[in-house]
Amino acid sequence: MSEQKKLSIIAFSGDFDKLTAVFTLGTGAAAVGYEVNIFFTFWGLDAIKQKKGRAFIGSNWLTRLFGFMMGGLSATPTSRFNFGGAGPKIFRSLMRKNNVATLEELVDAAKVLGINLYACEMAMHVLGLTKEDFIPEVKDVLGVASFLKLSEGGQTLFI
Repeated sequence: MSEQKKLSIIAFSGDFDKLTAVFTLGTGAAAVGYEVNIFFTFWGLDAIKQKKGRAFIGSNWLTRLFGFMMGGLSATPTSRFNFGGAGPKIFRSLMRKNNVATLEELVDAAKVLGINLYACEMAMHVLGLTKEDFIPEVKDVLGVASFLKLSEGGQTLFI
């Protein structure tokens, strides 16, 4: 009996195109039978926030300001050619036109495929976030050592 293949992805970026890569790789791997673990840290945490738009979430005025500026999944900028916020809208339009799943559809697919979503404990503390700030599909809040143990024996990508 062969061991199940495993892919672990560290989602550090909150950019639209990079998050799209995270969820495209994750859902593709899960669809062909891989165990997939995604560890969201710092700006990557934006992808798994409960509130999809700009919201003042955090434990103090500075972290609430960060929470508002990050904006949630619907406000993610592109890493290049953001065009004052129009970049993600252009990409979503091109994706739909070419029958490619949008970022939001990929996140929904990740939930359906049972991809393991984890939030970084340290980044949450820095940004003043709690587990309740995230979507219910976030399996757990982990430190680095726990994520490394979980990732052992598979491939790990940093995006």
